[in-house]
Amino acid sequence: MIKVENLSIQYGSLKVLEKFNYVFHPNDITVLYGPSGCGKTTLLNAIAGTISYEGLIKAKKPVSYIFQEDRLLPWMSVYENIAYVLDNSIDEESKYDKVMHNLTLVGLADQKDAYPSQLSGGMKRRVSIARAFAFPGEILLMDEPFKGLDKALKEQIMSDFLKIWENDKRSVIFVTHDENEANFIGHKILHLKGLPMEIIHEKQL
Repeated sequence: MIKVENLSIQYGSLKVLEKFNYVFHPNDITVLYGPSGCGKTTLLNAIAGTISYEGLIKAKKPVSYIFQEDRLLPWMSVYENIAYVLDNSIDEESKYDKVMHNLTLVGLADQKDAYPSQLSGGMKRRVSIARAFAFPGEILLMDEPFKGLDKALKEQIMSDFLKIWENDKRSVIFVTHDENEANFIGHKILHLKGLPMEIIHEKQL
């Protein structure tokens, strides 16, 4: 569970969030759907603990985060990019098994030795998903991770994501301003407006 109580974030005179309250339930995929600039990413960053805020957020740490960009390290192979986020206390055999398990789930086991420059945009997104699930966190934050992909590729990668999630359920908060994405991937959709950000409608799927 992620409990947000009286969350307020202000930059100068701009109030992005003001006494915002919401409870995100465990093992749900909750979509934050609304126009660009309404405060969605700011809320994610507050939950991740990367920005300061007023109020209270109760959430188990650490969290996994999938950004709009793949953020893969170009000097590391696909395998190394995923292994990098694992605890150093894990023995090499267990680390290998975990990395390969997640790469297999996204259909990229045969690309483990490739470097990011050798991958297509869709492949890089799949590696980002595999890396996020390899990371030991119960909460997964996703900030428009499929932005810029064509419709067919986007739906395929979203389907891959849901298959992985079914095998490793986590509390997911997914940011988008694309209604089709929201309906495809979400269990619950919070329709937002701002600023400051507020929920104008909540839909259970």
